[in-house]
Amino acid sequence: MMQERTVSLGPDFAGLELAYLDWGDPAAARTVVCVHGLTRNAHDFDTVAAVLAERGARVLAVDVAGRGRSGWLSDPAGYRVEVYAGHLTRLMDLLRLERVDWIGTSMGGLIGMVLAAPPDSRLARLVLNDIGPFVATATLEQIRSYLGLDLAFRDLGEVEAHLRAIHAGFGQLTDAQWATLARTSSRTTPGGLRLHYDPAIRAPFLADSAGSIDLWPFWDAIRCPTLVLHGADSPLLTTDVIEEMQRRRPGIEVVNLPGIGHAPSLMVADQIDTIVRWLDL
Repeated sequence: MMQERTVSLGPDFAGLELAYLDWGDPAAARTVVCVHGLTRNAHDFDTVAAVLAERGARVLAVDVAGRGRSGWLSDPAGYRVEVYAGHLTRLMDLLRLERVDWIGTSMGGLIGMVLAAPPDSRLARLVLNDIGPFVATATLEQIRSYLGLDLAFRDLGEVEAHLRAIHAGFGQLTDAQWATLARTSSRTTPGGLRLHYDPAIRAPFLADSAGSIDLWPFWDAIRCPTLVLHGADSPLLTTDVIEEMQRRRPGIEVVNLPGIGHAPSLMVADQIDTIVRWLDL
């Protein structure tokens, strides 16, 4: 059974509240932390979390600050990976999680790499869903074109049409799955339905319009077993980056998913089965 929970990070974090979905037995021997992509939220993991919980794991799917039910930051400059990593570390401290497995989609994978790099990292296993340590400036420019737009929709049908367009890379989903994504990706406002995030999350991207994402030093320091799920048609995780990831860390496992872009939805059986097998659950 899934429970909706919220915790305050305390005065050092200006009382920021992080929301998360808690699946499975709190006393389970294994805990899996799931963190979503840039404009997404914890409900992206509903399908895989239910399966992992059935296999005996506790699963925590977190709404990163500014998304879903979590609080919004008063200073948009804080919408950065290194800040999110601090939030997630504090959350794990509060929940007394000493050792976790991590599934990170896109931005969630970037956060995972930052947290996996220190010698005393509490990450036992790392699953990167269509993300690597380097994202080129040109690719980030494409993201800036839609990130944080404060769009208003008349109904869930309009939300679904928008999501089908900007998230076509998720792959072949059923009509029911797209309808569910429309419901979990939107919030009700006086001006209509809006996407379930703070439009100000785009501020750091606009302020750093010339830069790429380069986490190679973090990647080189990671020692935990790592699985990379690669949408074969992904514009974000390219073949040259994967080859460099493997050169620097030959022991990683890469699974290519034909017909998928950015990012694999983790809502279909073959993707979920791959994660279950690799986590040995």
